[in-house]
Amino acid sequence: MLSAEVAVIGAGPAGLSAAIEAAKAGAEVLLIDENAKPGGQLFKQIHKFFGSKAHHAGIRGMDIGNRLLQETKESGVKVWLNSIVWGLFEDKILGVANQEGSKSIQAKKIILASGASENAISFPGWTLPGVIGAGAAQTMINIHRVLPGERVLMVGSGNVGLIVSYQLLQAGAEVVAVVEAAQKIGGYGVHASKIRRAGVSILISHTVKEVKGKDQVEAAIVAGVDKNWNPIPHTEKTFQVDTVCIAAGLRPLAELAWIAGCEFVYLSELGGFVPVHNENMESTVSGIYVAGDIAGVEEASTAMEEGRLAGISVAMEMGYLGKEKAEEIREAVGERLKSLRIGPFGEERQKTKQRILEAWQRR
Repeated sequence: MLSAEVAVIGAGPAGLSAAIEAAKAGAEVLLIDENAKPGGQLFKQIHKFFGSKAHHAGIRGMDIGNRLLQETKESGVKVWLNSIVWGLFEDKILGVANQEGSKSIQAKKIILASGASENAISFPGWTLPGVIGAGAAQTMINIHRVLPGERVLMVGSGNVGLIVSYQLLQAGAEVVAVVEAAQKIGGYGVHASKIRRAGVSILISHTVKEVKGKDQVEAAIVAGVDKNWNPIPHTEKTFQVDTVCIAAGLRPLAELAWIAGCEFVYLSELGGFVPVHNENMESTVSGIYVAGDIAGVEEASTAMEEGRLAGISVAMEMGYLGKEKAEEIREAVGERLKSLRIGPFGEERQKTKQRILEAWQRR
């Protein structure tokens, strides 16, 4: 059996940040990711970040990713790519499979930063080739430089749906419309304005009724919906498209936390079932920490800060970082997190995050 002081699962923004902080303090860190390249969602994000200088405002996600990769290398983090963590057992033993076979790794501390997966929507024709997740489309155009289709209907007007719509336009596709079942746009106005200026209509109180095609998507029928989400008769519109992108939100990819026996709380605002954790990102299973979308779906900037919190907390618990210094750093990270959770979107997330801490305190 192999051993590791700190094992970080997931090399996205949260995992990279956690690994860097723990390693900088002196811990030996093993970072494991199933993909061929670390960085997670950051390398799909070609748009510039918002916020303050502390949150990389004005810098593109892919450039932030490159910075984190460089820091990971400089801090001495050991990275295993193309490696799948298929189990998490007692005594913090991980089951890992890669091209060299299956291995068991016992870690002193584990940080789960496994991210989130896309939600699907079912409707007649939803299994046809050409119906894909918005995140999958973003991966195709920004990572692999492959256009998923020429005429695209986007379902969902959250930030992901709006941003990916604009990036599809940049890649050369035609976005025929964005449909949103709610009575208002779900994402930031700045993103909605960009695609509207490009001539893309956003149809609120509309949903996909059916997708037609023989061997692949050929057309999509949308219809208006009432306040109870029921289709309104005689409001159907047909769009000739070859691709339907679904941006229906994300859910925490938390299977490893379930296997480990972590306690959960259901919070729809954060994507569904979320591992209960304290302000240091430690779960209800001692020595197992969570960070990023597994701890509640938010944004990349938040994921990085939560990763830092987890890495700092692990380093302190292992004696690599003095308590006074750790508290000083964590206080600064906490203030940056608060600044990310302000405004009409952030304040709701802040309240919801507080419910996680309350669930921890009730244990």
